[in-house]
Amino acid sequence: MPALVFNSTQQLILLGLLGLWACLLFGGFIFGTLNEDRTRRMPTWTRMWSSFTLVIFAWILLAFLRDTTYTVLAFPFAIGMTLGWIGDLFMAHLIPVKEYVLGGIGSFGVGHVAYIVGLLWASSQFGLDDSGLRWGTLAVWLMIAVVLWYVVVYRGSEKTFLHIASLPYALLLASTTGFATGLALQHLAFITVTIGAGLFLLSDLILATELFNGAKWSYIGDVVWLTYGPGQMLIVAGVFLFVSLG
Repeated sequence: MPALVFNSTQQLILLGLLGLWACLLFGGFIFGTLNEDRTRRMPTWTRMWSSFTLVIFAWILLAFLRDTTYTVLAFPFAIGMTLGWIGDLFMAHLIPVKEYVLGGIGSFGVGHVAYIVGLLWASSQFGLDDSGLRWGTLAVWLMIAVVLWYVVVYRGSEKTFLHIASLPYALLLASTTGFATGLALQHLAFITVTIGAGLFLLSDLILATELFNGAKWSYIGDVVWLTYGPGQMLIVAGVFLFVSLG
């Protein structure tokens, strides 16, 4: 499979967007002010704009790849990142609904369905379809998710609908990681998607301790974003790496 090399202008635009994302995310942490309950330094606007920068990156990347076979991966990933940003708006209370957690879970969940679709399409399109690796890695990550969900979310807590609903959500995130792992074992470029999906899962488990079990340790909000933000970046940047390596 020949590599598709981006021209210098396209590379500059894409790398510039990743640089802007890093400035917004990490700059918000470095220069932000710790809030009253000591859970976060990053202001809302830097978090939301860092996420939206990745949305722009994903759609511009898709535009650069139009009329190529790589759109089978770039298009679903652009949709997934867009839905992730909408989930961020829910969780930041910028979409005024009472059940903001359900709104966030729904948006993130459908976004991960898009990621999985992209991974499966890429697996078929580019001959990365070893069934043993695909289903074996998926099974491992699903088991990991169940154990982590039980320990972090379910055990020792008052059981609510959200506690139960978080299990299929955790399994969905783990499925993204599992399918990405199966691809990474066949093509090195997908290691970034694997790490990114794993960071996303870790971020949500940390967030779950805050939402469901009342964890309020110092900087927990920043830790969530310093795992979630890079996770999303590695997922969408994985398309760029895969195209570049061919």
